[in-house]
Amino acid sequence: MPATATPGSSFAIDVPASLLGRARAGQAEAFEQLYRWFERPVYTLALRMCGNREDAQEVLQDTMLKLIRQVADFRGDNGSPFWGWLRQIAVNEALMRLRRDRSRACEIDGVEESRFGEDLAPLPPAAADAALLQRALGELPATTRSVIWLYHAEGYTHDEIAALMQRTPSFSKSQLARGLRRLRALLQVEEPAHA
Repeated sequence: MPATATPGSSFAIDVPASLLGRARAGQAEAFEQLYRWFERPVYTLALRMCGNREDAQEVLQDTMLKLIRQVADFRGDNGSPFWGWLRQIAVNEALMRLRRDRSRACEIDGVEESRFGEDLAPLPPAAADAALLQRALGELPATTRSVIWLYHAEGYTHDEIAALMQRTPSFSKSQLARGLRRLRALLQVEEPAHA
């Protein structure tokens, strides 16, 4: 089992240089190990951003194919970790899928539909809060949901999110604020009092 590097992201897994070296050499066992370590974080990120299992599975596959094709390109410049490089690939793949889906939705009927959680099985009673949150997230537009996930779960800054989405930091901040207000309303949580 890999060691987790930092608590901020589920991607934060220390990958030994020897494993990366074997992957760069094209060893199938090394790719299998990397897949096992990163399958869950990539899938979870994709599911939260894209909103359904089918798209999440495709993002996972596309991300892992890019890993196989581009692992030799990873240099770890300025001490950047392998997991950060792979997470960036996964985020880019999820954003590309969202853009394609948005384009298709606009072509079909001019309305972007939220499909978040459409194929999820019922959860046991102990997970009722998580299920409620998941349904509430499903009510948000994909862009807003993505900003919330990137900011709160993956630890991206507003500047980084803006660059990823080709927008401004103000856009990221407003999407986050609106999204959190909408979540509070959907979950019937009182707004925090401002001093």
